[in-house]
Amino acid sequence: MKLSEDGNTTVGNKIRLSCDCLGMSGGWTPMVHMHTQSGGKLDFRDEDQVFLPKENSEDQISVGSCNGDFDLENIIDKTVNKINKFLDIDNQDYQDTNIICSKENDKRNIWLLPNKIPLGKTKCFIDFQNDSTAKDIKLALKEGFRSIEHVKRYTTTGMATDQGKLSNMHALGIIADTAGVKMGTLGTTTFRPPFTPLTFGTLVGRNVGKFFEVVRKTSMHEWHVENNAEFENVGQWKRPWYYPKNGENMHDAVQRESKAARDSAGILDASTLGKIDIQGTDASEFLNRVYTNAWSKLAIGKCRYGLMLNEDGMVYDDGVTTRISENHYLMTTTTGGAANVLSKLEDYLQTEWPELDVYLTSVTDHYSTASICGPNSKKILNKLFPNLDLSDENFPHMSFKEDKLENINCRIMRISFTGELSYEINVESKYGHSLWKMCIEAGKEFNLTPYGTETMHLLRAEKGFIIVGQDTDGTMTPSDLQMDWIVSKKKYDFIGKRSLYRSDTIREDRKQLVGLLTDDPKEILEEGAQIVSDIKSKPIDMLGHVTSSYFSPNLNKSIALAVVRSGKTMKGQKLIIPMENKNINVTVSDTIFLDKENKILNA
Repeated sequence: MKLSEDGNTTVGNKIRLSCDCLGMSGGWTPMVHMHTQSGGKLDFRDEDQVFLPKENSEDQISVGSCNGDFDLENIIDKTVNKINKFLDIDNQDYQDTNIICSKENDKRNIWLLPNKIPLGKTKCFIDFQNDSTAKDIKLALKEGFRSIEHVKRYTTTGMATDQGKLSNMHALGIIADTAGVKMGTLGTTTFRPPFTPLTFGTLVGRNVGKFFEVVRKTSMHEWHVENNAEFENVGQWKRPWYYPKNGENMHDAVQRESKAARDSAGILDASTLGKIDIQGTDASEFLNRVYTNAWSKLAIGKCRYGLMLNEDGMVYDDGVTTRISENHYLMTTTTGGAANVLSKLEDYLQTEWPELDVYLTSVTDHYSTASICGPNSKKILNKLFPNLDLSDENFPHMSFKEDKLENINCRIMRISFTGELSYEINVESKYGHSLWKMCIEAGKEFNLTPYGTETMHLLRAEKGFIIVGQDTDGTMTPSDLQMDWIVSKKKYDFIGKRSLYRSDTIREDRKQLVGLLTDDPKEILEEGAQIVSDIKSKPIDMLGHVTSSYFSPNLNKSIALAVVRSGKTMKGQKLIIPMENKNINVTVSDTIFLDKENKILNA
């Protein structure tokens, strides 16, 4: 079928064409987006019904098709003249240029093809991304919408990724024809950057191979590389996993490192722990609300372990927070949870407690941390800080001091994640490598042994310390972890408090953290292995699973932590770990395998 001369009807017979792909065009429309996005205004040219750049708000010009010049002769002539005028130059180089090009004389804008079928009986799509039709536009006008912005919102025409480049002119034409007004009086919708949609890859770079994820390294990283450390990725950080010597595998290296840390001294790069600087007159009150335990009376220069809950009462992070001064605290979090904790805390401050005078700053990258543990750790600290009184009376467990190492300002915390006498030395990151080398040098006579995250996990398991995300899974309350002691009974409120007393969270048959000892002390359980009490019943009733498992060279036996249904009441009971080729018999024990009286920590 063909269009009549006036374009209002069709003539002739229908022609059916078979095709595999249909291309669409928005017509010859000047690309005025950059002009408008710079603040420029538009004018309307009636003869071919297009919008053109008019007033410039910036020192700029538009030339070529974006200025409504579509044939080559006009483009060259007008471009030369405009550039000469814009740059205030007299350039005659193109005066004699002979341009031969075809003229576009048969140009007619048809916004809606005529059809013998009534508009309501057929779908005349205008915006193919949002399935907006000519009927939708005419209905919007019947409903009283006249502004093109209102019609856009009513019909969703021009809202897709092309931002109207295939549909807006047709929509304007239909509105103008239906309302009986000129297109130039309707204006346009807002031009929204970017003009061309971009992929995230364009903005952030390649995201494949080694560029898939950001790699974060501590100040001590090069030392770890030089000393043959194997690394694991934790929260984008490259953390030393273990330090093999003389062809050791991971098990042998971890056994050696663990023994050295308990017998003499070990050193860990703890720089990756999340660190949040908290300041403000309401900082104490803020900590009272986000931690389960009380913080108002924590003295300056003291440290305290804290547990954070979601609103549902489940543990989501933990760490030690130190009171630096009256209104200044330094919070530590898990390595992988640092960003999430900061985001949550900021959310509470901005939406729930905007009245609190509290300011949060991520300082994880600002400080490097060397943690020295073991019975000889105090002797090493004495060599590094000869003027610092390290006596138990002056510097007890869970306290904080400041001193200088040569000219480096140091924050020293006596805190422990291993159960051993431990000190964490914090310095500005630019001094991290120097600090580490000085610690290694000071510890040579005591066989100071660097250890990685795997040894750290073993040492903390011996002491029964949890790792959030390993011994917890988003369904564990403090009571489930047998940590009722950390939940204040006196505080009016804290995040998650109400949920701790729901009927579900106080059930006695919830999965609870326990220790496991194998009948065969040399048998090491697999983490994730299921735990049952009876393998003969069908189906087998699963009681829980192993969360952490190691062979302890310091205890000369395997140890494990697990979550078991009604675990608090099962101490001393025999359970079974069914494996592929055998069943392993275990006994439920306390979660603390070493120094239950805290004699080492408080020595």
